[in-house]
Amino acid sequence: MKTILSVLLLIAISWCCQNNNGANETDQEDALLETILDLPERSVTAYSGSDLIQILTPLSLREREERVYNEIMSGNIPTFLRELRSIDVVVESDGLVWNLSYYVTPDYMAVGSDEDYFLIPMTPILAQEIADSLGLSLITRKMVDAVWLHAELQVEPIPIDPSSDMVTIPVFADHNELVWTQRMETIDQFPLGTLVAGNKKDVVLSNQIVDNENKVVIYGWHRTNGQPIQPLYSGHINWYADYSHGIRFAHAQCRVNGEERSVSDVLKDPGLYHLLSDEDGPMIMPRYPVDKSSYP
Repeated sequence: MKTILSVLLLIAISWCCQNNNGANETDQEDALLETILDLPERSVTAYSGSDLIQILTPLSLREREERVYNEIMSGNIPTFLRELRSIDVVVESDGLVWNLSYYVTPDYMAVGSDEDYFLIPMTPILAQEIADSLGLSLITRKMVDAVWLHAELQVEPIPIDPSSDMVTIPVFADHNELVWTQRMETIDQFPLGTLVAGNKKDVVLSNQIVDNENKVVIYGWHRTNGQPIQPLYSGHINWYADYSHGIRFAHAQCRVNGEERSVSDVLKDPGLYHLLSDEDGPMIMPRYPVDKSSYP
């Protein structure tokens, strides 16, 4: 009898361990699929977008970006930006069919609340630092195009006349007000959290980064006819950001034929890079350097 009980006990323990392992594996898989930004709740005392415009205006670029980083990491972003949206595409190549899913912010990164937010242009130095901190990635030209095609709301870009002030917070704020007014015109039909595109250019990942580590690569700002105002361009220094620049993040993990893969690994893979990039060849450096000595 004791022998039988011992055997039954061992079976029970083994069954429990297997179930726990299965639960752990499920938990790990769910963690990879988490599409809510890993940030604290926004404090009731957090500054609004309008408040931050006033706070950021007198700061140097380095001070400004440090403040923006701290605001974002403390959870001071609009609620509607916290849940990523799925971009699902089918790619056919060399007789193979790839089902691809990746997850992006519904709009460009902003600080403040749903009621009063500030779409904040930033350098790739800051954007990459935020991405690294939150398990995110910047996106490529091909991903920008796909986001525009999938966007429920495609808005017409609103350019401002070029000037030396276009890199300053007051001009950022002027453009933010124009984009806000445009956004409110369709808010009933397309509430906050709707996937929107056309309101900013994207800071993008590109094969050009590896040979231009001190530059920023931009692309996009699609008109409602689907034509981008900004071709792929790497002429600006990496601490440059003007009113038209936006940062749309993607989850650092994507799904390829149901399998979890990192966006970075896919871009570096000679057989898979074409799923996320329309440039020639795999991407040797699918990220920006976070070199704060680059600031002027």
